[in-house]
Amino acid sequence: MPRAKKDTVCDIDLLDQLIKDAYKRGNPKETILGENGLLRQITKAVVERCLDGELEEHLGYEKGDRAPAETENRRNGHSQKVVTNEHGDELTLNVPRDRLGEFAPLLVQKHQTRLEGFDDKVIAMYARGMTTRDIQAHLKELYGTEVSPQLISNITDRVHEDAKAWQSRPLDGVYPIVWFDALVVKVRDNQRVINKSVYLALAVNTEGQKDLLGIWISENEGAKYWLGILTELKNRGVRDILIACVDGLTGMNEAIQSAFPKTWTQRCIVHMVRNSLKYVSWKDYKAVTTDLKTIYRSATEQEAQEALEAFAKKWDKQYPLISKSWRASWAQVIPMFAFPPEIRKVMYTTNAIESVNMTLRKVSRNHRIFPNDDAVHKVMFLAIQNISKKWTMPVRDWRSALTHFAIEFEGRIAV
Repeated sequence: MPRAKKDTVCDIDLLDQLIKDAYKRGNPKETILGENGLLRQITKAVVERCLDGELEEHLGYEKGDRAPAETENRRNGHSQKVVTNEHGDELTLNVPRDRLGEFAPLLVQKHQTRLEGFDDKVIAMYARGMTTRDIQAHLKELYGTEVSPQLISNITDRVHEDAKAWQSRPLDGVYPIVWFDALVVKVRDNQRVINKSVYLALAVNTEGQKDLLGIWISENEGAKYWLGILTELKNRGVRDILIACVDGLTGMNEAIQSAFPKTWTQRCIVHMVRNSLKYVSWKDYKAVTTDLKTIYRSATEQEAQEALEAFAKKWDKQYPLISKSWRASWAQVIPMFAFPPEIRKVMYTTNAIESVNMTLRKVSRNHRIFPNDDAVHKVMFLAIQNISKKWTMPVRDWRSALTHFAIEFEGRIAV
């Protein structure tokens, strides 16, 4: 008994015959993938058949049938429409019309100039750090298609409205932890290239889920600038931040105390250690690193203070700036000692913000110089959308951490 054929959406025998005929006519790159090749012909035929089917559904009767007496609407020929397919090729479609002008096709909508799929591919490549010219070359190599830089720019500009909506979306009332950090990019500004900082606010909400609250771009920072950002967060619904983790951001501490006076400010220990080791020779690197660990891994604030004094006695002759910098930041180092080790790891290692920064640096590396701030925001926003897709699980041991937060910050957060 012969095996039954699997269900298919087309006649396989007919498709095989079309392919054989295409190969017989010459080079398959031309006869199948070329400007007038089989693939384009099939795409055009399928799309036009779908549009005809949509019109039949709209009118309520099939082509060739008599129109129902109760309807005045009729077919009214076709109009031509040029669209770009997912490979960047232009297709001239015959779009059916109705006499009353009521027909609004769904597959290729009015004013739509590209078939679904092409735009998404361009945006996906842009989100992964490819420049406009990279994308242009990639499409040329893959599909043999010339796509203008302006077309690619126009496609990626679509995300601006999404980015604006995201940047102004309502936020939660309380965030247990918010990390504030920055990375530097080069931007063309008034015919000169300058360094600008991209500022990020990454939070953990009460469910233990990570959430990037916003992206801001500026040449300068200071208390007034940071107060503006914190005020924006308040206007979007944030009433309270329990702990703000920061590192060396000018004016940040003053701004936090003004906008959220009850918030604890925690200095990023990873950055503290990294900055300390800048002064250390290679032969002392391992020993200094080990001695710094005894400070921030102490069980209590008192023990940490004693470890810092021991460190100073041992290393001040060679590296006096290290203990000096830790003492200067001590008020922002010690908040973590109010919590058990598992919560400290969440607070001070800043793995989350470091991971975000690493990805953003990677996608921005190809853009050696951004043409303007909008281009920076566009790239960063798209990259963040990709990163956040991986944030599916809450922070490890979050329920335990939340209980400690509820005890330490009584009345400010619910368990």
